[in-house]
Amino acid sequence: MGGGRVGTGPVTRELICAALLLVAIVAGTASDTPVSKPPVTLGGYRVLAADFHVHPFPLSSGTLAPWDIAVEARRQGLDALAITPHNQTWGGRAGAWFWRRFGGPIVIPGEEIHGPHFHLIGLGIQQTISWRLPADEAIDEVHRQGGVAIAAHPTTPSWRYWEPAAGRLDGAEVLQPIAYVAPGVALELQKFFERRPLAAIGSSDYHGFGPLGLCRTLVFVREATPEGILEALRAHRTVVFDGKRAWGDPALVPLALEHPELAVPPPLAPRARALILLSRVCGLSGLLGLVILVATPDRR
Repeated sequence: MGGGRVGTGPVTRELICAALLLVAIVAGTASDTPVSKPPVTLGGYRVLAADFHVHPFPLSSGTLAPWDIAVEARRQGLDALAITPHNQTWGGRAGAWFWRRFGGPIVIPGEEIHGPHFHLIGLGIQQTISWRLPADEAIDEVHRQGGVAIAAHPTTPSWRYWEPAAGRLDGAEVLQPIAYVAPGVALELQKFFERRPLAAIGSSDYHGFGPLGLCRTLVFVREATPEGILEALRAHRTVVFDGKRAWGDPALVPLALEHPELAVPPPLAPRARALILLSRVCGLSGLLGLVILVATPDRR
């Protein structure tokens, strides 16, 4: 009898890839532990950690559906968020519906009015606002709907388009993740914010990469509701800080600086980090294996 070597057939290889993907899903799910934290009160206000610039899937170049964003926000220790699709409001309204039914972080519907010369966040609106409007008319429409108008990443090229309307803004993003890698952009955001009284806003501009709430806004509210958040933003009761410098209400900045843990995502437990690493390794390995199987079909 002749000896032979038993090969790994295509079906076996497919099962291995499927098993790796299954392990990735199970490990990722097990690592998804919601953060539990007690309410924080400073200066007589309830302090909420919020991210007001988050993009959903589909239709807004995000990777998470509105209901998944709400779950991820809870895992990142956020108390509130705004779902702000590009030039439409469906995703934000869907996320707010999910929050009203199932709880979790407060979800405020919104829109990023994504025009050719400036980007504007409209919070607390229900109807889509045209990206073709000039800045002053877009801000007026946000206010007509009872919302709050925030300048999104107002870098130098957009400044001349903001000038006729800058006095009508309620807030401006003074910190975004890009500020950590582009000092010039960070300085532009700070200069725009410092030109006039505005609510200081820190946002992640989340599209599915990097942690949700990497940059966040501390909002000092009288009541933890969407209406309470919008009222605090209109009154400029916010603080943003990056670990070195803080922006916002001068009376509230010292209080916030005593609690730096509020301004960053909560640290992961060692078990959660290990499960996340396992999930990523198995998921990438399983996907790579499937790509190889498709690219090199069995020719026997």
